[in-house]
Amino acid sequence: MQKIQVQGVHHITLTGADRQTSIDFWEGVLGMPFIFDQPNLDDPDEGHLYFDPGDGRLITVFTNETRKPDPRRTPMEPGCVHHLAFSVGLATFRQVAARLEARGIEHSGHKDRGFMDSIYFKDPMGLLIELACYKFEPPVGCSHADVMITAHRLRVERGDYNIQEAHLADAIEMLVARRQESLSTDRGAKNPY
Repeated sequence: MQKIQVQGVHHITLTGADRQTSIDFWEGVLGMPFIFDQPNLDDPDEGHLYFDPGDGRLITVFTNETRKPDPRRTPMEPGCVHHLAFSVGLATFRQVAARLEARGIEHSGHKDRGFMDSIYFKDPMGLLIELACYKFEPPVGCSHADVMITAHRLRVERGDYNIQEAHLADAIEMLVARRQESLSTDRGAKNPY
């Protein structure tokens, strides 16, 4: 049986509160430009708002003017979404806690995840949101996933509990060596100096 090869996340659709609450959170708090809206084509009583999370893909939100914010935590049973994570740069990450506090939004505080830093808080409907910042930039021609799989293999080989910065640094060095030859490691070349 052949796979169905996916090529990325197309969009994620969430059930939101009313239109203005949704716009205020997704664009007002998280800075996602409000791209367009239309009716929910499967439910004429709902709106369907589209936001750009920063990579040109889409986060969409079903809205209904009768739904009000409900900050209770969304269900975490098997099959439910635990949280959504969005990428932010280091300069932004360092500002997140203060900016959430200025809006009166409770948060987890900084969490060191070994290969990234995270902070968690809830959207108006109780969905857990994570803002994450990688501790590394992948080498040219490589993705974050390339670095992560290589770092994971190093972690397992070394018997370490989780991926740490040393695994990332070593993985990046290995990926660069695989991608780019060097005259100093070429056994047939002679040092001209």
